[in-house]
Amino acid sequence: MILSPPLRAASFVRLTLPTLACVAGEPSGDLLAASSLQALKQIPAMAGLEIYGIGGSLMQAQGLKSVWPMETLSVRGYVEALKQLPAILQVRKALLNDLLGAKRPSVFLGVDAPDFNLGVEEKLRAAGIPTVHFISPSIWAWRGSRIKKIKRAVDHMLCIFPFEKAIYEAAGIQATYVGHPLASAIPLEPDVPAARARLLAIDPSLQHLMTAQVVAVLPGSRTSEIDLIAPVFFATMPVLAQQLKGASPIFVVPIAAPHLKPALERLRLETLAKHPQLQIHLLDGQADLILEAADVVLIASGTATLQAALWKKPMVISYRVPWLTAQVMKRQAYLPYVGLPNILCGEFVVPELLQSQAKPQALAQAILDWLQHPDKVAALQQRFTALHNELRRPTALLVAQVLAEMISKR
Repeated sequence: MILSPPLRAASFVRLTLPTLACVAGEPSGDLLAASSLQALKQIPAMAGLEIYGIGGSLMQAQGLKSVWPMETLSVRGYVEALKQLPAILQVRKALLNDLLGAKRPSVFLGVDAPDFNLGVEEKLRAAGIPTVHFISPSIWAWRGSRIKKIKRAVDHMLCIFPFEKAIYEAAGIQATYVGHPLASAIPLEPDVPAARARLLAIDPSLQHLMTAQVVAVLPGSRTSEIDLIAPVFFATMPVLAQQLKGASPIFVVPIAAPHLKPALERLRLETLAKHPQLQIHLLDGQADLILEAADVVLIASGTATLQAALWKKPMVISYRVPWLTAQVMKRQAYLPYVGLPNILCGEFVVPELLQSQAKPQALAQAILDWLQHPDKVAALQQRFTALHNELRRPTALLVAQVLAEMISKR
């Protein structure tokens, strides 16, 4: 009689407790993935699912066990990445050791952060671990050659923009258009008075909020962005207030992460020391509420520009990176614009003032142009409403279904 070998404990655990390894590299990825993890937990077959990897507070609230700080990966641009490279490589090595060893997952989900995640996904896929990438890299905007690496690294691409699915299918990569999670989270019609009332309840020092012109100022979610962009944005505030000739706008700045607060508070105090008549308020988080309440937005290029568009807000997009980073990115770009609202609309529907153009006088004038032309604002709001409807899908459910199917096959 031939006896079957005893079942190993590690194999038994993997059969009964499905595991998902998940990595998000920045606050926007944390926001985009959290709702999908919540939906995944509601699928009966995923009961007991263990989620492990790297993510922020929102993903951790949905059960993610984050072993390394997400901030280590939150860099943008070549120069910034070089400075952080030793720490990033250390995290990647430790992560791969875990995922190819004792923490081998049923499926790996990489959330954005393509420079980090695609390298991890390629090694995991070569080892037989199915890989899913949520949020396509912008190969249609720049560095289109990455499609070759994506084909080696990714089993299934989850696309947040409708035109991306065809690009991947033409390259032989399975893809699903899931819509953009923000389009489902943000209502089609903003309620400005209600948003201002809620802000006033949070911060009673926001005097005259219900009647004043409100300027939302979003300088970014990375330390490098606060260093390079925030000083220009704060310098724009007194220039705009002067151009408004007697009106007293309220500037409201959401703090994207706690570690950014000291630098932003220092800029606020320095600005008020020179211009004590200004109203400048910092709020922990509350970006969506501040955007909903605003008349106009001054904003750093990134996912937040899409949030502002979904809230139907006129905006001025700006960005600054070190000179070398800008030159490299310029040579690899295909489109004349960098802001998501302009990319998705296929034209400059909102102004972009980048690099040397990002000066306080120019930024203030662009903001003032929106405030002085309500007809332009109304036309932009119609355009953004159409975009909102196009991006609105049950994203969290669609992502969860793809993950659940792949995990169940394991």
